[in-house]
Amino acid sequence: MSVITATGKTITQVAEATADDVNRAVVSARKALDTVWGLKCPGAERGRLLSRLADLIETHQNELAAIEALNSGTPFMSAKFLDMSVAVASLRYNAGWASKVQGKVIETTENKLVYTRREPMGVCGQISPWNFPLMMVLMKVGPALAAGNTVVIKPSEVNPLTTLRFCSLVKEAGIPNGVINVVVGYGHTVGCAITEHMDIDKVAFTGSTAAGKKIMESAARSNLKKITLELGGKNPAIIFDDADLDKAVKWASHGSFFNAGQVCVATSRLFVHTSIYDEFLARFTAVARAIKLGDPFDLATTQGPQASQAHFARIMAHIESGIAEGATLHLGGHRHSAHGLWIEPTIFTDVRPDMRVAREESFWPRCRTDAV
Repeated sequence: MSVITATGKTITQVAEATADDVNRAVVSARKALDTVWGLKCPGAERGRLLSRLADLIETHQNELAAIEALNSGTPFMSAKFLDMSVAVASLRYNAGWASKVQGKVIETTENKLVYTRREPMGVCGQISPWNFPLMMVLMKVGPALAAGNTVVIKPSEVNPLTTLRFCSLVKEAGIPNGVINVVVGYGHTVGCAITEHMDIDKVAFTGSTAAGKKIMESAARSNLKKITLELGGKNPAIIFDDADLDKAVKWASHGSFFNAGQVCVATSRLFVHTSIYDEFLARFTAVARAIKLGDPFDLATTQGPQASQAHFARIMAHIESGIAEGATLHLGGHRHSAHGLWIEPTIFTDVRPDMRVAREESFWPRCRTDAV
């Protein structure tokens, strides 16, 4: 399968996994769980290895951020100082928990004590999204490994390169073979093979609500595996007439446009008190106009391109639907460059609750504002 830059050029080819590959990864993870990890590896040792892995990621943060910028379109400085920093901090936090997964001793009578013991859940399937590729992988891997589980990871097929580079750091850190297994492929093959597998005990998924429903169904139809779903939303911010407008504009714009709007907690709806609406909209518009779109490796760039051609096309369809349904396109809404996948920061006004742009999460640098 081809791996494409966020500007539309092919970087390299990556082997596309199949259901058989998933099964081999699960066998490997189960063997490691029973022989070198889980209850066979003390929590303090798991914590030491996770800390070592965090150190290696920090050491290679420039390289990893560059790969992220190339493959995902994330501005290099953001990838380095946010994505990689959060990934490292998450691993170190969970490394600290590894030695603290403890049960309790309970006195039931003077002659009897009862104790509890926390044990690993088993083999965990982890399906990660494309908006923060490595960071989201590590936010899943850290807690699972700290608790003694082994993992089978499917990174997004859109931008798997940082996760693949991460695999060599896993080996360098000394984490035993089979503890972390990565399979790159599409949702309808690799993703389904993970969620339907009878020897996977738990699935963690971050992505769309539609896919989350399918995963819940697959988990129930297979072995009733436990699931954790982090799905989409259409998050509102409500700005009252007593708000500090400077702060409100600052954080509303950050919430709307950060990472080219490709954030599950983006504030894609703004409700502003009618008495301050005009002033807020004017200031908000000025901030949006000042966003610097450009090459992710240009240190002045604050917004890179969208992550894939398919996502770009979905966004343009959303923009067209907003216009067709009667919303006012206040700002943006167009392709920024004739080449590549940049979309102008976009603001819709006069949006009704029944419109598609008001109801659906679309993951792009946009916002709708309404006076209330």
